[in-house]
Amino acid sequence: MADPPARKAFALRLDPRLHAAIERSAAAELRSVNAEIECLLREALAARGVRLDPAVAPKRGRPPKD
Repeated sequence: MADPPARKAFALRLDPRLHAAIERSAAAELRSVNAEIECLLREALAARGVRLDPAVAPKRGRPPKD
């Protein structure tokens, strides 16, 4: 079974008011702050005409029995 591609981790410094706004937006969309930031970045890039491959969703549930 192929492993999903690794996620890039990095520190991001945000204005506390911006972070609070992202938290509210994430809660309204039932997402984590991290997922909301990723979604906002993808939307912003799409608005600029930058095409990305769709995000690979992690597999959920129990692994198959061997």
